[in-house]
Amino acid sequence: MSLVVGPVRIASPLAQAALSGYSDGPMRRLARRFGASYALAEVLIDRFAVEARSETFVRRHLRLADDDHPVGGQLMGSDPLQFQAAARRLVEAGFDVIDVNFGCPSKSAVGGCRGGYHLAQPTNALEIVARVRGTVPPHVPVTVKMRRGIDGSDESREKCLEILDGVFRLGAAAVTLHGRTVEQGYVGASRWAFVKEAKAAYPDRTILGSGDLFTATDCVRMLAETGVDGVSVARGAIGNPWIFANAAALLRGEPHPAPPRLPAQREVLAEHLRLAREVHGDDDPTPRLRKHLVKYARLHPRHADVRNAFGRVNRVADIEAVLARWYADDAEGVWGDEWVGVVSQRPPPDGPVAAAATDAGVGDPGSASRA
Repeated sequence: MSLVVGPVRIASPLAQAALSGYSDGPMRRLARRFGASYALAEVLIDRFAVEARSETFVRRHLRLADDDHPVGGQLMGSDPLQFQAAARRLVEAGFDVIDVNFGCPSKSAVGGCRGGYHLAQPTNALEIVARVRGTVPPHVPVTVKMRRGIDGSDESREKCLEILDGVFRLGAAAVTLHGRTVEQGYVGASRWAFVKEAKAAYPDRTILGSGDLFTATDCVRMLAETGVDGVSVARGAIGNPWIFANAAALLRGEPHPAPPRLPAQREVLAEHLRLAREVHGDDDPTPRLRKHLVKYARLHPRHADVRNAFGRVNRVADIEAVLARWYADDAEGVWGDEWVGVVSQRPPPDGPVAAAATDAGVGDPGSASRA
């Protein structure tokens, strides 16, 4: 399976989502090495994307590595004119796709008339997309990230569908649709049935699904259950780039891979540290890395001890000491049902992706354990 986003051809349906505070260059590059053929950078506020000129900002947000393509630059804001200028700067920086964020549920975003706020304002939302599409060159796709509405009301649903239809008419090359509402935030189940309904309404348009993709089996299950063209993995990829390799294996009809042994984990952790030091230059990357490291600890058989050790690191030497102490043995890694996925007895629907899901023992997404 491949993914088509306008003129950009992507080798697989597995994408690394934009994650504020997480999906920087090091995380994206590692995700690619494990099978994410497309990745999005951390969301940028439109005003900052236009005005920020410091070397630190440019190095962290706008300087792209040669092996970090195709890559999407995601923008969030309130002013359609500011979106235009920000989109131009991201194109100049080398981003292959410009993604407009209408999905962020944070109070600061919605309170600032950004992100998910626009799902209640179809006219303004569509003006933003029209201006961005009219600003960037034709060879650069414009895409949209959105949720299924502000809340669960019929009015909110209708506005969401109005925006979905409108962005496609305006030339959006793809939409990533999250099954939760803005009001839900990150609580409760993502309604995959809504994602399925949207894809059925636009069978010839590229739609990626998002929400509750914490395991490789979740990824395969969403593809099978909803018919989406791809999946955008967010929190499930933090400290777990293996999710992409595992999902690719399941799509090939292979069994779910065993957890990586400690030497393999140590190698990935050391590479994440090396890439972070490369990006941050003279600045110590430890403060930004710490939240990644505590997630990596989940694969360790002594995960609580290792999580606590990573939680106390304050400098690079501390990280290296944790790796030396806790990752020296050639022991097996671990992952439980929350990593492999909960298997349902109900069969998935027919189709090539569903066949892969059946081979992997994957059933109905509604039965999966979700956070």
